[in-house]
Amino acid sequence: MSCESITCIGRLALGDINLEYRHLPGIPGGRPTLVLLHEGLGCAAQWRDFPERLRSATGCGVLVYSRQGYGRSSPVTRPRGLDYLSHDGPAELACLLDALALHDVVLLGHSDGASIVLYYAALNDPRVRGSIALAPHVLVEAQTLAGVRQTTALWQAGSLREPLTRHHGDNATAAFHGWSDNWLHPDFTLEPLVARLKEIARPLLVIQGRDDQYATAEQLAIIERHVGAAGCCVLLDDCQHFPQREATEQTLQLISDFVLALPDWPALN
Repeated sequence: MSCESITCIGRLALGDINLEYRHLPGIPGGRPTLVLLHEGLGCAAQWRDFPERLRSATGCGVLVYSRQGYGRSSPVTRPRGLDYLSHDGPAELACLLDALALHDVVLLGHSDGASIVLYYAALNDPRVRGSIALAPHVLVEAQTLAGVRQTTALWQAGSLREPLTRHHGDNATAAFHGWSDNWLHPDFTLEPLVARLKEIARPLLVIQGRDDQYATAEQLAIIERHVGAAGCCVLLDDCQHFPQREATEQTLQLISDFVLALPDWPALN
């Protein structure tokens, strides 16, 4: 993928593809931009009002975008490979940062997007001041696969097609199969991500719901064992797979405390 780009409001050209994005400017004063990466069936619109609430809580600018094949971004031209989290997502993110000339960011991802954030955090890109992972996956658990199979059954029954089409348009079918087919493939693994966690040197906040239907607390335990002092892991009670929706105030407070404590961070007045 070429990183050369021409930007316009709501659309970003990266070589021969276009990504939809939305940027909420922050208050002046050298604060980094929060870059949000959506879940495996998500897109920019599915963050709902969370970007606005993040901006209010932190004073940061917030950038949300839909990865290729999601939302109103360009469709994928081939089936997603098993390395879509380790290769495609980070490569596209690097091009996005280049194209928008973002030199001071905090990455924030949810679910698949959180796993991409962890892969990218291990690169220790100097543009990334810190990273936040909401309900990340670092292990393919039986509970994860059960959740994917249940969601796949809903898709096959037709009950997911209308809501996914509403958010993804013509990308809906490819977006679903790019997620479901990979997670259920017998060769799909996140072991390369676990091996990279020890390379994360910059601050990391990880938030997971105790009742996450796609994961157990072992996900957090693995991250804690491998990341070390750079990481802070929080398990939220009465919360499932969407901390930003199901425990919004707690999640916003944790994120605000994290970003305000980052090195070279000016205090909010």
